[in-house]
Amino acid sequence: MAVRLTPGASRDEVVGPRGDALAVRVSAPPIEGRANERLRKLLAKACRVPAGRVQVVRGQKGRDKLVRIEGLPAAEAARRVG
Repeated sequence: MAVRLTPGASRDEVVGPRGDALAVRVSAPPIEGRANERLRKLLAKACRVPAGRVQVVRGQKGRDKLVRIEGLPAAEAARRVG
């Protein structure tokens, strides 16, 4: 799943689809992977899966990310968070 992440927001939230990506805001700063960790936890909660099954596959240091949720097809993940 393609994600466009905005770190340092006032609150954690899934904004919704923006083009080909899912827009997400997290309150964690983009320091030492904190924003990525918060993203993993937020998507895990939204998809009702353990956080260990959510992985940032690409884009660890950028805003545009590719996220994989183990055992959950992309279409189902998009339905659960959207």
